[in-house]
Amino acid sequence: MAELDLDSCPAKVGREVRRRTSSAQSRTVTSMVTATSSARLFEWPSNDLSAVLGRYPRLRFMGSKYKLAPALAEIFKTLPPGPAVDGMSGSGVVAYTLKATGRPVHANDQLAFASELARATVENEGEQLTEEDLERICSGNLDGRNFIATTFDGLYFEEPDHAFLDAAWSHIEQLPRIKRAIAISALCLAAAWKQPRGVFTVTTPRYDDGRRQLRMSIEELFREAVVAFNAAVMPGAGPSVSTCGDVFAIDPEPYAVAYLDPPYAPPRDDTCYIKRYHFLEGLATYWHDQDIMWNTRTRKLRKRYTPFAYKKTAAEALDRTFEHFQRSALVVSYGSNAAIAVEELESMLRRHKHFVRRVEIEHRYGFGTHSAAQRRIATEFVLVAT
Repeated sequence: MAELDLDSCPAKVGREVRRRTSSAQSRTVTSMVTATSSARLFEWPSNDLSAVLGRYPRLRFMGSKYKLAPALAEIFKTLPPGPAVDGMSGSGVVAYTLKATGRPVHANDQLAFASELARATVENEGEQLTEEDLERICSGNLDGRNFIATTFDGLYFEEPDHAFLDAAWSHIEQLPRIKRAIAISALCLAAAWKQPRGVFTVTTPRYDDGRRQLRMSIEELFREAVVAFNAAVMPGAGPSVSTCGDVFAIDPEPYAVAYLDPPYAPPRDDTCYIKRYHFLEGLATYWHDQDIMWNTRTRKLRKRYTPFAYKKTAAEALDRTFEHFQRSALVVSYGSNAAIAVEELESMLRRHKHFVRRVEIEHRYGFGTHSAAQRRIATEFVLVAT
């Protein structure tokens, strides 16, 4: 993997989720910092890093940095050693990359399913679902629950798939924290694989692209997803943690590096993750305390406000975020298809940091109305502020 020359390169969540951001996690973050007080950066051998990153389970996620992870890893290597925070972790692949390059990581996201992905892959230091665990989850319904089967009857999946999701959750509730996160993540990945385009804005298979996953049952896909998440488990250089909450609620003090990938406001359309992934968000909590819009055909969840997604409030929110993490080296991902120009973003960063460098990477996003959609092609700006 080639080295990057940086100088030359031009919501409403369930009670379970709220409990996961309690003082117990604060203690984890504290121990994470203490464990790295020597400031020595552990490194995977360079020839192994691509293989490590390649093990990360791939979810078709809007704005995912899966393809950019190797380039980001090279950037992270140039920054001061110590703990890192990924304040808007999304698919989890960048938090996983930070962990793979030898840092304890605090991964955070407002979405429950995103925080479960990071808990299974970033916070997880070595636990896997055993064959016995897997067979127990797939052994049938413990208590006769049918919320998914009745709520989504005729939507998204066939009756046996809905029944399996209900049955699986009757067992998942009994699992300990990390194994539970692996199981939830595998359920979400299986559902995303099964759904055309991986988004839940449509209820019929009219976007059938011929993938084999569309012909498989959710149980078969779940079993494959468990294998994928088990394979991604790796020890870190120190304890990591995953939380679900607002980025401004994170204590910024402990982190040498802060990676930020905000859901930026586009010139057209929107970046509403709840609209696209409401089924996964509900599945991650079994819809406990979720605000379902029963009058909608898709049974979507009520949209959660974020100032980053609106042109009138995005600039102020970004500036506030940079100020919040100003004591850390900042790495900011931003697309050329955003409403705010990269030059304005650089000016914001210079109000809080002495040096700002820009890396530009040509990138094709996985979303668009059709295969020729030009908005899928963009330049990914990575701004490094120190």
